[in-house]
Amino acid sequence: MTDRDRAAEEGLAGIRAVLAGFEDVEERLSHGEAAWFVRGGRQVAMFADRHHDDRVAVWIAAPPGVQAALVAARPDRYFRPPYVGRRGWVGAWLDTDFDRDEVGGLLLMAVELARGGRHGRQR
Repeated sequence: MTDRDRAAEEGLAGIRAVLAGFEDVEERLSHGEAAWFVRGGRQVAMFADRHHDDRVAVWIAAPPGVQAALVAARPDRYFRPPYVGRRGWVGAWLDTDFDRDEVGGLLLMAVELARGGRHGRQR
């Protein structure tokens, strides 16, 4: 198993662990990758295992300004993903040393954004 394969497995497991705590978030395939949706509707995140490049990442829905701030502050950790980047989504590299708590916070923010800011029940 390569380091990138290990990063992919660990990254996917970490994303699942955070999002599994929400009863209204479901995982399903989208464009051949694991993706998460709130109440079967709005997508909040997508795992990107060498999707359009040779990197392992997660693409996360984000409110206005978050993407620009993170990419400017930490271009080694964050990027503007293809397709959804124009809508403010932020990409986080998982095949490098990344801050699991920070990525987890972004995932929680994405769930709240998809809910329209309403607080939902965690499992």
